[in-house]
Amino acid sequence: MSDVTAVLADMDRFGIDIRALSPPPFAFATAADVSAEEYTSSYNAALTEVVSDSAGRLSGLGTVRLDDPDAADRQIRTLAAQNVLVGIAIPPIVRGGSLDVGVLRSIVRSASTNRMAVLVHPMQLPQPEWASYYLANLIGNPVETATAVASSILGGVLEELPDLRLCFVHGGGCAPSLLGRWAHAWEARPDVRTASATSPRELFRAPYFDTVTHDDAALGLLREHAAESRIVCGTDYPFDMAESDIATFVDRSGLERSVLAANARAFLGADIRSAVPS
Repeated sequence: MSDVTAVLADMDRFGIDIRALSPPPFAFATAADVSAEEYTSSYNAALTEVVSDSAGRLSGLGTVRLDDPDAADRQIRTLAAQNVLVGIAIPPIVRGGSLDVGVLRSIVRSASTNRMAVLVHPMQLPQPEWASYYLANLIGNPVETATAVASSILGGVLEELPDLRLCFVHGGGCAPSLLGRWAHAWEARPDVRTASATSPRELFRAPYFDTVTHDDAALGLLREHAAESRIVCGTDYPFDMAESDIATFVDRSGLERSVLAANARAFLGADIRSAVPS
């Protein structure tokens, strides 16, 4: 998690040229012991140093305050001006709202304006019915992510921000298997299409999704619905749910390494393209 030498050694072992580092879900500033400003600024400064010292091997997605839209906007503008970290990571749900409302909508709007990438990673929110068998992860994480995908599509976020570089992890969670249901409801119910004038099937091709599905059939369904230019190589490293042998997984799935690399560079932004060898 924090041993950069070990991270780079694992990259070499598994044939990974560049890895984007982002806050783990428990590191989002939802309940910091110190002030959110101090916490997020310290995190970003440390990650900036790690990325700067990596000779182009590591890219970075920082963190921002989740309690104050104006403060988050200021932090995003600062990160963009520093031109080291290429984006930010955020949770899919904050205080009962997702990407279409409140602070999260303000954050993605600011990120788009400042040309910063946004990675959405679930927080494994606890529910009483998910207390056993790791269900908070196995069910909760995919549901959180699908909620954010749906809110970005049906809430008009992707239409408002066509240049937003937005990536959902874990293959979009439940979203690929629910897309048909969303599209049907969008056609059938006026309340579903109040904020979006475009079919969910079309908008599903706008965001990026990573490959961490743990299942070839699930990845195949994602590839049917998402744009091929929007699928990037995910790992979930270094957690126990990680896809560790990335090269084998990619090759077995029939994914083109060159396409995944090009997609990752597009998501991470123009500055990284010249810094990292092909």
